[in-house]
Amino acid sequence: MAVIGTPAAKWNQEKYKKNSAFMEKLITDLKSDEEKIKSGGGQKNIDRQHDKNRLTARERIVKLIDPGTYFMELGLFAAYGMYEEFGGCPSAACVSGVGMVHGKETVIVAHDATVKAGAHFEMTVKKTLRGQEIAMKNNLPIVYLVDSAGVFLPLQDQVFPDENHFGRIFYNNARMSAMGITQVAAVMGPCVAGGAYLPVMCDKFIMVEGSSLFLAGPALVKAAIGQVIDAETLGGASTHNAISGTADYHESNDDAALQRIREILSKIQHRPSAPFNVVESAEPFHAIEELIGILPEGLGQYDMREIIARIIDRSEFDEYKTTYGKTIITGTARIGGYAIGIVANQKTVQRTAKGEMQMGGVMYNEAADKAARFVMNCNQDGIPLLFMHDVNGFMVGRDAEHAGIAKDGAKLVNAVANSVVPKITIVIGGSYGAGNYAMCGKAYDPRFIFAWPTANISVMGGNQAASTITEIRLAGKQVSDEEKKKLYEDIRSNYEKQGNPRYAAARLWVDAIIHPAETRKIIIRCLDAARNNPNIPPPTFGVLQV
Repeated sequence: MAVIGTPAAKWNQEKYKKNSAFMEKLITDLKSDEEKIKSGGGQKNIDRQHDKNRLTARERIVKLIDPGTYFMELGLFAAYGMYEEFGGCPSAACVSGVGMVHGKETVIVAHDATVKAGAHFEMTVKKTLRGQEIAMKNNLPIVYLVDSAGVFLPLQDQVFPDENHFGRIFYNNARMSAMGITQVAAVMGPCVAGGAYLPVMCDKFIMVEGSSLFLAGPALVKAAIGQVIDAETLGGASTHNAISGTADYHESNDDAALQRIREILSKIQHRPSAPFNVVESAEPFHAIEELIGILPEGLGQYDMREIIARIIDRSEFDEYKTTYGKTIITGTARIGGYAIGIVANQKTVQRTAKGEMQMGGVMYNEAADKAARFVMNCNQDGIPLLFMHDVNGFMVGRDAEHAGIAKDGAKLVNAVANSVVPKITIVIGGSYGAGNYAMCGKAYDPRFIFAWPTANISVMGGNQAASTITEIRLAGKQVSDEEKKKLYEDIRSNYEKQGNPRYAAARLWVDAIIHPAETRKIIIRCLDAARNNPNIPPPTFGVLQV
C-alpha cells in the first residue's frame, strides 16, 4: 500500500491556475443552471402552492429528513432542455433522491406541483422508476409525496402504454411490497386517474386534509355516468379514511403528514447489512479541493492518479498489475473506510515494457485483459467497484485487430455485465463508444452513476464523428471547401451538444452532474446506501474469450 499523488505545491502553478479557471467556470455555470431548476415553476406558482396551505416538494423534503443531514438529490437535470414547446418541465416536475429519515437511508420521490401541476411526462415516469430501482437494488424504504394532476394528456402516448411507462410504477409497487421493501405514500394534493394506484398499492397510505384521490374526477364522472358530485365527497381525505377505508391515516396538514411518515419509519425493522469490509474512515492526504486544478481545458493529458489520490482514505492505493496494461489503472483502496476496487482510465501517454507507445485514455488489449481479471477478483472478494471514465474507446487498426482487441474487449464487457458487487460510476471526461460499456456505463447496471461538468458521453468524439459523417455524406459529390466546412461544423456542434453532461442528465443516463469536490462525499453516501442490501449472490461468469 503506497501513498500516491503529488502535493499541489509541487505542480506547475501556471498550469494549475489555468486548469482551475477552466473548471471554476464550468462549476459556476452548473450552479447557475441548478438554481434555475430548483425554482421549479417559478415564484408565482410557489406562492399559489402556499396559498393552498401546501408546502413545495423541496420544502417537504427538508422537513422530512433528519435535521442537518445531506439530501443526495438525483435527477435534478431530468428533462433539461426538453418539452420546450409546452414551456419546459424543470426537473421533470419531480424531486427525488436519497435522504436520512430517523437514521435510515430512504429514497424520496416528491411531485413538484409548481411545475405543470405535478403532471407526469415521460421523463417524470422514468425518474420515478429510477427512484424505485435504487430502492430495490439497495433494499431501501421509499417515500412518495404525491401532489400530481396525473398524466400530461397532450403527450399521453409517451407516458401510458409501453413497458417502462406509467404502469411500470404500479408493477414495481407490487414487486417491492413482495420483496419486503417498505413503501409509504402521502397524498398531499390531487392524485387522479391511474396515478391513484400508486398510494393505494403502498404499504402505508396517508391523506392530508384538502387532498383528493379518485380514478375519475367530478367532471369525468358527470360525463361518464351523469352523476354530479364535488371532489371532497367523491374522494377527499375524510371519504377515503372514514368511508372507503382506502387510506390508513388522515392528517390535518403537510407538517402532520411528514411527522407521521417519520414515525412510521422510526419503527420499521433493522435488517442485516452487506458484508463489506469497513474500517474507520480517514481523510485523503491530499486536499480534495485541489481536484479543480487537474483537468486541462480540452481534456488533454493528465494523471488520473492525482484524482484518485484526492478521494481515497489517506491517499493510500494498492495498485494491481502496475506495469501491465498501463492505460488503465486498477487497484484497491478505502473510501470512507469502505474497501473498494477502482478501475480508472489513465490519460497520460504510456510506454510498454516492449518500448511501444500507447495513447492515454485508449483501451488496449493488455488494459482490457487486466481490467477484466481485476473486476472478477473484486467479485470473488466481495469488494464494491468504482469506475472512473475518461475513455476514448478501444484501440483500432490492423495490429489491434490481429492481436484480438475484440475478444479482449468482450472479456471485460462480460466481467462488468456479470459483476454482482455494487458498482458506482463517475464519468470524469470522455466516455465514448464501447469504452462506455466496458467502464460500466448506464447500460451495465451501476447502482449509481454520476458525471463531472467535464463529462462527454457519446458514441465518439465530436471531431471524429463530424469527419466521418462529412466524408460519407459528401462521397462522390463536388462541393466547395466552404460548404464542406459548414457541414462539418454543423455535425460537430450537434455532437458536442448531445455529448454535454446536461444532455445525458436530462435523459437520466447519469443520476446527477456533481461538483468535483463533492465526489468523495457522494461515493461514501452511495456505499452507505448499498450496504443496506445484504443479498449479494455468488459471482458467475459466462464463456470468456481467451
